[in-house]
Amino acid sequence: MVSLDDAVIARFEKFGKKFELFVDPDLVELWKTNNDAIEISKLLAIEDVFHDARDGERPTAEVLEKVFNTLKITEIATRIISEGEIQLTANQRKKMVEMKRKQIIQHIQYNAIDPRTKTPHPHTRIELALEQSKYSVDPFKKLDLQVKEAIKLLKPLIPLSFETSRMAFRIPGKNYGSISKLLREFKEKDEWLENGDWACIIEIPSGMKADLISKVMNRDSSAEYKDL
Repeated sequence: MVSLDDAVIARFEKFGKKFELFVDPDLVELWKTNNDAIEISKLLAIEDVFHDARDGERPTAEVLEKVFNTLKITEIATRIISEGEIQLTANQRKKMVEMKRKQIIQHIQYNAIDPRTKTPHPHTRIELALEQSKYSVDPFKKLDLQVKEAIKLLKPLIPLSFETSRMAFRIPGKNYGSISKLLREFKEKDEWLENGDWACIIEIPSGMKADLISKVMNRDSSAEYKDL
């Protein structure tokens, strides 16, 4: 549970009144990305609702029932955090925006290529284009939605192509455990060969191809691969 010193205020307004909670800014971001990732109660620094969190002014039970139709703190917190605003400090917002910006850039770099060279755009090129596009990163908005919005603005600035590559890998059986972890999420099918080697076919975003090959070969330089 986050301390009150590190917590920020989540604020929701209804019928001209404010309703506030002390919440963990990092866990709020995680929860907004995936509501099932963490229990709503773990976001709260204190399980209480305030009209003014700084002054400690609390609403009556009657007011809470009227606005939220419940007195359960988890249900009230869910609505406040979902529909309200998170009051970040300037430093907290800057830190979270930069982290989300890096995630957006990395996602585009891994999933898109330059159709002229068939290679990923360098991180810096995407970063500069995103800055030029004036895209405003939201620290709490879902990553996949922001990636789609950013791509729409980036396409007039840099050539982007979203392609996949199919590849076959042949891995010595002794290194199956460590390398299969790298390939598992992209795997279409696999089989064990008579000599004890493990073979698989994968489909992967073309922007991730070079990085994945490098990781596999670093774990076993005798691994074999080819494009399909």
